[in-house]
Amino acid sequence: MTSIVFPGQGSQKPGMIKDFYETFAIAKETLEEIENSVSLDLKNIIFENTDDLLNVTRYTQICIFASSLVIYKTLLKETNFSLSNVNSMLGHSLGEYSALAASEKVKISDCSKILKKRGELMNDAVEEYTTGMAAIIGLNSEKVEEIILQNNLDIEIANDNSPIQVVISGRVSDLENSKILFQENGAKKFIQLNVSSAFHSKYMIEAEKILKSDIENLNLKSNNISIISNFSAKNTTSNDTIIDSLKNQMSNKVKWKESIYELEKTGERQIIEIGPGKVLSGLIKRISDQFNITSIDSINDLNNIE
Repeated sequence: MTSIVFPGQGSQKPGMIKDFYETFAIAKETLEEIENSVSLDLKNIIFENTDDLLNVTRYTQICIFASSLVIYKTLLKETNFSLSNVNSMLGHSLGEYSALAASEKVKISDCSKILKKRGELMNDAVEEYTTGMAAIIGLNSEKVEEIILQNNLDIEIANDNSPIQVVISGRVSDLENSKILFQENGAKKFIQLNVSSAFHSKYMIEAEKILKSDIENLNLKSNNISIISNFSAKNTTSNDTIIDSLKNQMSNKVKWKESIYELEKTGERQIIEIGPGKVLSGLIKRISDQFNITSIDSINDLNNIE
């Protein structure tokens, strides 16, 4: 049995999934289904990246979701891989929505619509580039939290990605001022990320409130595939628990490290990363040595699936 993981924002790249789209009918059908659901020309954004829209949050999220689902549906159609081979799914931030669609708990069209709205809300939550995010390399989340508390920093942990990578959110000025403190306390690198806002922080609370009613109205199908949520890092098949976690996801920390520890407890040892890039594979390898990981982001990668 296998677990599947889906990437989040930051994994996008111009031209992603073009090889799938040009080669497989199912890829074209899937992308066009999502385009019709959200009334956007995703092909132009993904393949041409006109006006750099692929890196604008209101478009980035739906484009990554579409790319992940195109690859996933192609995997099911063009290889011997089956949904019956899967025990659990999880995704990083927006990737959790990819997991819900791929697990067939939520219709692709419904997931597309809510993710489009999520991207718009997160894009417009605060004035652009007044808040932001930074990656701290070389410290764990416990140490980062200790530094934040000891120095009364107005900063939050947004992503606990691995034992040596933590992403923080806050006002740009606060992030810049905190850099020296983290470096003095052992951070090897402090990298300000190219994002427009402080995601997974208090700055997303109002946007989160708006999206909650849409999440509550999602019609989830019950099945045996479990979801490990970003918010709780708990493994569950309960639709109520999945919905509750999703409602709290946008303004709270992505517990990716804890989620992989939770996956480890299930005894599952095979992971397939589906979507653009191979970021999650790298993070997982830093968290645990218990998994065999395969990444699929090109048609050549399909040959690695038995």
